[in-house]
This record gives sequence, structure tokens and C-alpha cells, in this order.
Amino acid sequence: MIIDEKNIGLLSKTAEPDERALRAILKEAAKGKGLGLEEASSLLAVRDAAMLYELFKAAGELKERVFGKRIVLFAPLYLSNFCTNGCEYCGFRAQNKDVARRALSIDEAVAEAKALEEMGFKRVLLVTGEDPRWGLKYIVECVRAIYEKTGMRIVHVNAPPMDTASLRELKAAEAGVYQAFQETYHRPTYELMHPSGRKKDFDFRLSVMDRAMEAGFGDVGIGSLLGLYDYRFDALASIAHSQHLFDTFGAHAHTISIPRLRPAEAGLKDIPWQLEDDELKKVVAVYRLAVPSAGIVASTRESAPFRSELIKIGATQLSAASKTNPGGYKGEKTLEQFSTNDHRSLEEVIKSVVDNGLLPSLCTTCYRVGRTGHDFTDKATSGEMEKFCQANAVLTLKEYLLDYCVNGSKEAVARAIEEGLNEVKDAGIKKALIEKLKELEEGKRDLYF
Repeated sequence: MIIDEKNIGLLSKTAEPDERALRAILKEAAKGKGLGLEEASSLLAVRDAAMLYELFKAAGELKERVFGKRIVLFAPLYLSNFCTNGCEYCGFRAQNKDVARRALSIDEAVAEAKALEEMGFKRVLLVTGEDPRWGLKYIVECVRAIYEKTGMRIVHVNAPPMDTASLRELKAAEAGVYQAFQETYHRPTYELMHPSGRKKDFDFRLSVMDRAMEAGFGDVGIGSLLGLYDYRFDALASIAHSQHLFDTFGAHAHTISIPRLRPAEAGLKDIPWQLEDDELKKVVAVYRLAVPSAGIVASTRESAPFRSELIKIGATQLSAASKTNPGGYKGEKTLEQFSTNDHRSLEEVIKSVVDNGLLPSLCTTCYRVGRTGHDFTDKATSGEMEKFCQANAVLTLKEYLLDYCVNGSKEAVARAIEEGLNEVKDAGIKKALIEKLKELEEGKRDLYF
């Protein structure tokens, strides 16, 4: 059993803890080994403002112990908005007939990746609707072409669930993280929201992460579309899903995304379970404390000021300059999957992260050196990842400064590099980092620990 839906339903009704119980849970969470569903359910029940403050503070402190001050930046690249599914909330839904559909050619996908590269991105997340005409073969060709014809260092994939053989083929193309969101773990709501198409099959979607890890993906990304159902149920189910992966494969979910339901063309007019800002912050904090090794991803569905709050309390990854339509980075006006709420450029997001006292990172190292799966989870929970994350963030930010940064933010970025270097605790890494920074100034690139 991947998740126990009945038990999660009961736990989602847990009463708010008192201050003594809260502090006992936070003390346990501070060890960095994660929390069980019972403890997580208690934290999700917190409403008192003073106790929320303690919860958010504890999550922010644990984030820095695990990953340092680094905040990873990436961009999605939408390949196709053709889809045979009938998801009630999505602009790509098959029933949305009176819109122009678009699937990028391989060369156009490369051009989009190059446009992102010119901004300074080194990692990209390919996203596509579910249509057999643009299925596995097409996605694999896009992955390989982007590696061959651009400077992208890692290509992740958010694609519909596949069988194990197909996932092996995708992994053989050197895709990094495989993502597929369950949307909601509440089966009756799932069935209501997915009335047609292959996505109707709740269990096939739920089990895809097992197949992905069996196929060789050490790193997988999960998430709930918050707002489809009670956020406490879906947050607990996401934690349970990650725990299942750890119990089965020795690795937690590499990322847990926190998309909040947004308007989409011809999609839902009303949000079934509206999530307030403090409730989303609570989800982020509980994910951080319950699954310390996970990257928590905040997308451009959220506003710029609110994303600045999220990275202080547990979020560790931000998309930036995002377009949610095929061809968007080359200026095309095609059908979007959903509307975005943060329209800043990569440079503006980097400057904002720096202004918040954190360290922007364009790092792609772990996927390329095999620091994935069980090894990544083990290093993160033992406190070993922070030294790699901090040093690699400094290196990638230095490369960005040298190759992409414009005058408006150069001073702030240079200051962040200096402060990041000074905060490296490991003497050996610090000495080597100073040498690598000199090598970057001399023209070398793609240096890492």
C-alpha cells in the first residue's frame, strides 16, 4: 500500500496541539531525521499566531542546517499543450476546443532552451501534456537535442505516467529528475476532477514513482495541487508517499512541489478548497520538518513578495521567468496551462534572493556526479549536503556574474558571493573554493564539488 487513505483521512482531522506538545514535536524535528504522520498532522492543525511563528522559525532554521542559504533556480520549458485528458482545472484539457494547440518541433525546443540559457539558466524542466502523438519518443528526442545543442547541464522532465520500460528509455536519455504530480490523493475528488483520458486511472498515476525508481531514476518529484481538496489531507498524503519511497527504495522524494490552484482558460471558475497564505506557509514548514532532504519547490503561481516569505521558512527551489505555454520564451502567445503571478526576470529573482540574505544557486552538480537517491537522502539527513550546496552555489553565482549579470545587480551579486565564501565552514572546501573561483575568472567554466 503506497498510502493509507483511511488513516490519512482520520489524521487530517487532528486537533490543534497545545504549546507543550508543539515544542516537543519541534524539538524532535530539529534532529533533522523527519517526522511521522501523527506529528505532521499536529503541526498542520496549528492556528495560533504565536505557535505558527515558532513553527515557521523551526522550519527555516532546519532548512539552513540541511542546505545552507542556497536557493536553487530553474525554469520550466513547455513542449506541447496537446492533451487527451479532461482535467477540470487545466487549460490544456481536451474539452478546451476553441484554442490553438501547439507542439514544438525538436529545433524549436532547442531554441527555447537556448533562450533560457541566454538568461543564465543551466537547468531546465521539460513539461508536456498527455497525447500519444507527442509521447515518449518525442520527449526523448527533445532531451537529447537540448543536451547536444545547448549548454544546459541538466534536463529534468515533468511528463505523464509511463510503464517501467518507457521510463528506462527516458532515463537512458540522461533525464535528471522525473516529476508527475498526483494532483490530489483524495480518491473521490480525483475521480471528479479527472473524468476522461488516461489520467482517470488514480492507481496508475500513484504508482508511477515506484516504476520510475525501478527504472533507474534516483530522484523523483511529487506534489499535490493544493486547493482541489482539504490541504491537510493532501499534505499528509504527500508526506506518506515520500515515506513509502524511502521505505521501499531508501530515498525520499527529491522534490515536493506546492502548486496552489490558479485560474486557467476554460478551467474551474471557483477554487473548491481555497488555501490562505498562512495555510500554504504551514504546508511548506511541515514538509520541511517532516521530509528534511526534500527540495520544496515554489512556482510562479505565487506572488514575488510571498515567494520571498516561503524561502525563509523552508522552500529551497524557485522557478523564475516562467512561461507556461509552448514557445513562450520566444514570444509566442499560445495556450497557457495556468496563469502566473510572478513575472520577474531571472536577474530580478536573483537580486531578490540576495536582498533576502540568501544565496541564489544555478547548481546542477548532484545529478551529474551520482549524488542522488539514497546517497542524497543520507547526506542531507546527516548534515553533509550543506557544505556541497553552499560551495556550489557560490561557484554558479560567480559564473553568472561573469557571463550574464548586468550592471543593475552586479554589486549585490558580488557581495553575495563574498558573503557565501566567508560562510563556508569546511576549511578544505573553502581553500579549494578560492582556487576554483580564480579558475572561473581565468576562463574555466562548469566547476563544482
